[in-house]
Amino acid sequence: MAGPVEGLKVVELGVWVAGPAASAILADWGADVIKIEPPAGDPGRMFGRMLGCDLGVNPPFELDNRSKRSIVLDLTTDDGRDIAFELLAEADVFVTNVRPGALQRLGFDFESLSARYPRLVYGLITGYGQTGPDADRAAYDVAAFWSRAGVAHLLTRPGQTPPFQRGGMGDHSAGMTLAAAICAALLARERTGSGQLVSTSLYRQGAYTVSFDLNTYLLTGQPIAIGQRETMGNPCMNNYAAGDGRRFWIVGLEGDRHWPPLCRVVGHPEWVDDSRYSDAAARFVNGPELIAELDEIFATRSLDEWAQAFAEEPDFFWSPINSLEDVVADEQFHAAGGIVDVPDGDASVAMVATPADFHGTPWAPRSPAPQLGQHTDEIIAELKARRRG
Repeated sequence: MAGPVEGLKVVELGVWVAGPAASAILADWGADVIKIEPPAGDPGRMFGRMLGCDLGVNPPFELDNRSKRSIVLDLTTDDGRDIAFELLAEADVFVTNVRPGALQRLGFDFESLSARYPRLVYGLITGYGQTGPDADRAAYDVAAFWSRAGVAHLLTRPGQTPPFQRGGMGDHSAGMTLAAAICAALLARERTGSGQLVSTSLYRQGAYTVSFDLNTYLLTGQPIAIGQRETMGNPCMNNYAAGDGRRFWIVGLEGDRHWPPLCRVVGHPEWVDDSRYSDAAARFVNGPELIAELDEIFATRSLDEWAQAFAEEPDFFWSPINSLEDVVADEQFHAAGGIVDVPDGDASVAMVATPADFHGTPWAPRSPAPQLGQHTDEIIAELKARRRG
């Protein structure tokens, strides 16, 4: 079996990342995903050039479009729309992140398609939702997810400028959300016989990402302070630098449980009973002093040396702050299934895996991302065969 949704037929009208990411997850899980592209192609095909890749590869596009088939259709023409409608007549799911206004002009809005295909599950990702003054406003995830939803603000230290988001962070989160919603809608269809519209937005996804903060504000009217490592209220939940410059995070969230192991690890078991640090309130008041002391101690050994000391304390929780090179070299990353081999002719290409496994119906990618229109003739031949049959 190629995955838990093998046999599922998906038509994608997606651009850039969010929509393609949702259907890429379904493709990984075994769905037959037909990607409709305009004659100029999904603009995501430009990512390779935008990133300065000079080896003829487009890593972001490969990630979000592997195991799909590509057909080129001009949806501004009657012929192009007719072929798309014929594909949708056989489909279980339609996935799109094209703006609602453009979908309506093309006749690919939910109301139009559901009237034709009542069993179709229609998956939609928008920037800001389907109603309201900005419903049809253009949005990338840097705008709707990162900036407007508060993520950037909450990651900005006081007095500093906001950090830059890494590519596709909100898009991939929204894609995972939509893939889950589509599967729930398919389950509902088994009971009701009807498809439905399922949607999410980059704005909603961003708000959910910072919902720890946002819900606290809703229920109390008080924001959670943005931490600075030199004055963290809980010095046991902070990042530090080892003597070789490598940084790590200690995660002593539970004070009574995690404070004694930290004291032993740094060679100060007497701190357990030191009135300056003996309980959470004291550590909060004397946090800057304690952090400065820990900085001096952690600077005396390399991270590898500290890792050996940390391993002797089962209740000392920590993590290295990894670079990309560190992640790729991390044995645990590979053991956890973080890399998948994508077949490419007689060879394979190592890529990042989508983040879910099925131990009864395991999935595996089937092919790299298609070339623009690579399967146009093949798909049209299939439609002709169905007409005859």
